[in-house]
Amino acid sequence: MQHFEVNYDGLVGPTHNYAGLSFGNVASLANAKATSSPKSAALQGLMKMKALHDMGMKQGVLAPQERPDIYALRRLGFTGTDGEVLYKAATEAPAIFQAVCSASSMWTANAATVSPSADTANGKVHFTPANLTNKFHRSLEPVTSGNILKAMFAHERYFEHHTHLPDNEHFGDEGAANHTRLCEQYGHAGVEIFTYGRCAFDSTQPAPRKFPARQTLEASQAIARLHGLTDDNTVYLQQNPDVIDQGVFHNDVIAVGNQNVLFYHEQAFRDTEQKFAEIQQKFGDTRVHFIEVKTDEVSVQDAVSTYLFNTQLITPPDGIMTLIAPTECEENPRVKAYLESLVQRDNPIKRVEFFDVKQSMRNGGGPACLRLRVALNDEELKAANPNCLMSDDLYQRLTQWVDKHYREELAVDDLRDPALLEESRSALDELTQILKLGSVYPFQQD
Repeated sequence: MQHFEVNYDGLVGPTHNYAGLSFGNVASLANAKATSSPKSAALQGLMKMKALHDMGMKQGVLAPQERPDIYALRRLGFTGTDGEVLYKAATEAPAIFQAVCSASSMWTANAATVSPSADTANGKVHFTPANLTNKFHRSLEPVTSGNILKAMFAHERYFEHHTHLPDNEHFGDEGAANHTRLCEQYGHAGVEIFTYGRCAFDSTQPAPRKFPARQTLEASQAIARLHGLTDDNTVYLQQNPDVIDQGVFHNDVIAVGNQNVLFYHEQAFRDTEQKFAEIQQKFGDTRVHFIEVKTDEVSVQDAVSTYLFNTQLITPPDGIMTLIAPTECEENPRVKAYLESLVQRDNPIKRVEFFDVKQSMRNGGGPACLRLRVALNDEELKAANPNCLMSDDLYQRLTQWVDKHYREELAVDDLRDPALLEESRSALDELTQILKLGSVYPFQQD
């Protein structure tokens, strides 16, 4: 039996915009209200997907959410036609209106937490959509995320889907952005590392003071229970509160793992030595490579501004472990020098590939934010929706679809335009036909 780690990248939506909604996300706040290019953003993402496909990786596509979220506005008391709802919300409650227009679903690392069948008690692949309760604009995503994932992984023999955790800050769950799985081979049982920012039910424990800790220990423990994990293959690792206060809002901004490698900044975690010993003990006899980046090599500020750790760490079929990095890493002299030295050192990372994902970076997410990793064996991959897997034909169809439906530029004020809502719905309806997802959006279900 063959095994793969499939990267399902989020397709940037037709209303991609910079609203600057995420307190604690430095890049998001810095680019608030700048003019965006939905077409460029979507094409940049597709080019990265196609490049990984061409490297021999199994690469998938995950559909975006509908934005603006008219249904959320109606729940909040705005009435009338869709156009009237948009106008009333934009003029009477502009902050709420910007939130329901958020482009944040493009970062599918936050879509869900996934446990492969090799790790779970019932031998199925488990999915739990993230509730994203820390931010109103992101808390709108879980139901549609769940619908899309169920359409992509529908076979009940192989896949099990859970409802997102209760919508409360005590169970704040940000998905795979705070979840790392280490394994010898993708089909082997692994160690699932849940990184959390605070304990919700014990205020005496350390927590950040400036920026919010979006993932709780209790949420991580709940997902492990739902997925049928055991103490033998689970580690709970607390993020350093001080580094959260420096703008590291998710663990994948300060650490990334793949197979037997954990690449991290020295300020990333609390109780690092003790927890790494636990990871090694549960991993087994094979050595785990803990690759530490010292502060005097790369500062936290440089790591955040370039998203050095929000890189994809992959193992292509040629066996050369590779970092997929944003071009911001290449443009920063200190980070570039570090990466040049990294591939010469005694560790498994031997190649770095740079990709331009500036439209995503300006909104606060790099290459790792754009993808959800799903480890599958060949039977599970065959049971998954084949129309969501990248191919030369799908790349061409999606590129043509973007060219047909997406605007070159989008200002924040354009989001109140009813014509944009209709353009978006037309695009998404056609996309669900291309990917054969069925009716996953509320406007298709009315």
